[in-house]
Amino acid sequence: MITLARGLVAVLRFSIGTVVGGVLLAGCGAFPAKPHKPDPVVARVLPAPTPRTDGAIYQAGQQMELFADLKARRIGDILTIKLNESTAASKNAVTKTTKTTTVADSAPTIFGQSMTVRGRPILSTTLNGANAFDGEGASTQSNSLAGSLTVTVTDVQANGNLVVQGDKTLKLNQGEEFVHIAGVIRPADIATDNTVTSDKIADARISYSGKGVTDSSNRMGWLARFFNSAYAPF
Repeated sequence: MITLARGLVAVLRFSIGTVVGGVLLAGCGAFPAKPHKPDPVVARVLPAPTPRTDGAIYQAGQQMELFADLKARRIGDILTIKLNESTAASKNAVTKTTKTTTVADSAPTIFGQSMTVRGRPILSTTLNGANAFDGEGASTQSNSLAGSLTVTVTDVQANGNLVVQGDKTLKLNQGEEFVHIAGVIRPADIATDNTVTSDKIADARISYSGKGVTDSSNRMGWLARFFNSAYAPF
């Protein structure tokens, strides 16, 4: 009797907890989401400019390229990156297994008679078993980012490649958008109009984030995130 009472109390507690959890899950959207912060950006440090020297024709750090395209080639120069990022991934998996087991063992006979107890055979055995598994999964993801961003040359490597970095902040009616780009560019990939496409950037680090009403509305509440985490009991 005591064991039965304890079992009823445990079932009652579980039912109450389930109801309370469902109510909290339904109302988790009422809690304001934590405002999203943009990805941290490493502060760029540019070397001090070369001091100007007196001269009628030539001055250090102030030379002009008279017979070359106006492309970024020195620390502090700027160039425009055309964002043309598009990715697509798709994966399908199907697994099916089937297993059937049948065992039949008839009772032995002695002098033409089967061994029985009260008229029932005792040594005959019949066993049947079957199991099946059918699993299927599919995943599809696509991303696209287009636009342009002007960056600054922060370093020139020994082989002439340019290390660039740039940021853009857009303040809109319902929030803010942040774009960050960093990577290494080969001078030969820079077009005559001082632009380069984002697919030509080596070690590219491109991030696009934002904060505001639209970003908050797309974020899951804290309780819903808990039930979707590995710590959820169900």
